[in-house]
Amino acid sequence: MEKFDVIVIGSGVGGMACASPLQNAGKKVAVVEMDLWGGTCPNRGCDPKKVLIGAVEAKTQVRQLQGKGFNNQPKIDWPQLMAFKKTFTDPAPESFQRSLNTAGIETIKGQASFVSQDTLRVGTRQLQAKDIIIATGQRPSLPEIPGAELLHTSTDFLSLSTLPHEMIFLGAGYITFELATIAAACGSQVTIIHHNNRPLKAFDEMLVQEMTTQMTAKGIKFKWDTEITAALTDGNNRVQLRTDDEKSYTADYVVAATGRIPNIEGLSLEKAGVAVNRGGIAVDEFLQTNVSHIYACGDVVAKRRPKLTPVATFEGSYVASRILGETAAINYPLIPTIVYGSPKLAETGQTIANPDAGETETVMDLTQWFTYRRVNEDIAKVKLVKNTEGMLIGASVLSERADDMINYLTFCIQQKLTTEDLTKMIMGYPTLASDLSYLV
Repeated sequence: MEKFDVIVIGSGVGGMACASPLQNAGKKVAVVEMDLWGGTCPNRGCDPKKVLIGAVEAKTQVRQLQGKGFNNQPKIDWPQLMAFKKTFTDPAPESFQRSLNTAGIETIKGQASFVSQDTLRVGTRQLQAKDIIIATGQRPSLPEIPGAELLHTSTDFLSLSTLPHEMIFLGAGYITFELATIAAACGSQVTIIHHNNRPLKAFDEMLVQEMTTQMTAKGIKFKWDTEITAALTDGNNRVQLRTDDEKSYTADYVVAATGRIPNIEGLSLEKAGVAVNRGGIAVDEFLQTNVSHIYACGDVVAKRRPKLTPVATFEGSYVASRILGETAAINYPLIPTIVYGSPKLAETGQTIANPDAGETETVMDLTQWFTYRRVNEDIAKVKLVKNTEGMLIGASVLSERADDMINYLTFCIQQKLTTEDLTKMIMGYPTLASDLSYLV
């Protein structure tokens, strides 16, 4: 029996955020990983996706300035772009494992499964710890329809060596919007099929409609209120999708982005008595499971808050502090969320006003503001929510630079900055930051 103070199951950002502080505090720590060291984000998630989005951003900027300094629309070379992406993803697993080992943390490869509440089995090894942290994340799921094996996931898309000529994306969440934007900008004919007519339901409906209008103008087709009932091959190495209204759609490649499921199979949680529900592992306000020395953080947790990389990092850091003596419950700051489409859509804080509480909503069209007009953006809008004192408490942004603007607005709300506060600062001009005093 090998004994540790803490065992972390999963080496993604949540697990990494736990392990290092605990090791630095003198704990004997082991990290167990059954897949790629570093988890989803650096290997098959936000990092490689953002590399691909970078090419889309460059192409978009040139397109916006056609006839205004540029006369040729660039084309994205998919194999070259993917080769560039691999310069980030290929070294990631070894780099993450090496950083753990350098810190003195033991790394163990394999599937961890509970033998009891304080003991895990990994292969032929048995590991025992005073505290155990589950940070195994989640993975894409496929719809339960006949022929589901013909469908692909976001993981498959991010490994494509050749871009298919015609693609269909199932589902209209943020993953579809992002990957569809990449595929269309790189030259694929893209269709998005969704079972109802309300995409990106967590975001402001008006701005989502504006976003889909812009994406339609870029050649992306949308099919609403369409339920896929089966997938089959058409005899030409293409996938045919059947619908509940007896229609069919055919493409070279179909990506199902209809949901993600927590990675809990194989953990034998029942042997430790850890409670789970449909959304993942159940935890309290201290990120403890119903077994007090077993914690969970990141995307494997059943929670209403967005399952995002920085949230997992925040939770991992909190779990480490909890084990080291923190007595207060976790207190989440504002969490900005971003859809990396073209344009981008982002939000933070309270995005729907409560008139009964004296809150107000204001929608501002910024398209003709210098910040956006100088690069000839197609659209730039912001929706602001303020309380009865006129203090900004939430915002939604639609523009090619919404990802940067939402972080500025999050900072302003978190720090309770007012227009007066901002006018006492001197910002670099003209920049997004210099526009803040007109919004807050």
